[in-house]
Amino acid sequence: MFDDIVFLYVEDDKNSQRLMSLFMDKVLKAKELILFGDSHNFLERLHDLAVMPDVILLDIQVEPLCGFEMIRLLRQSPMYQDKKVIALTASVMNHEVKKLRTAGFDGTISKPLAMPVFPELMKRVVKGEPVWHMA
Repeated sequence: MFDDIVFLYVEDDKNSQRLMSLFMDKVLKAKELILFGDSHNFLERLHDLAVMPDVILLDIQVEPLCGFEMIRLLRQSPMYQDKKVIALTASVMNHEVKKLRTAGFDGTISKPLAMPVFPELMKRVVKGEPVWHMA
């Protein structure tokens, strides 16, 4: 199901990057996972990619642009405004989830990632369903 899906993950934590890389490769068998270790020149780097990602996963607490700043740029860009964008965050209080919804995210998945449910959540995302998973 994921062998034709390209994911972009913006995450500054090396352990989270390694975990996602392993999971995308071994479990989901995604076509490709592109990693940005920070959000410096985010939109420019996104435009420079050889292939456009199908799903964008954004850590909220990344610098210099936080996840809210990146989603704003994505939703303002005609090229990316319809892309599926999921927030990955440890902050899942009710008011924070409301802020994520209002900002334009298609869902959120709480950290640490619950690996037993992650494949099903990604299936739903790829199908176009909103996913609001707070473990």
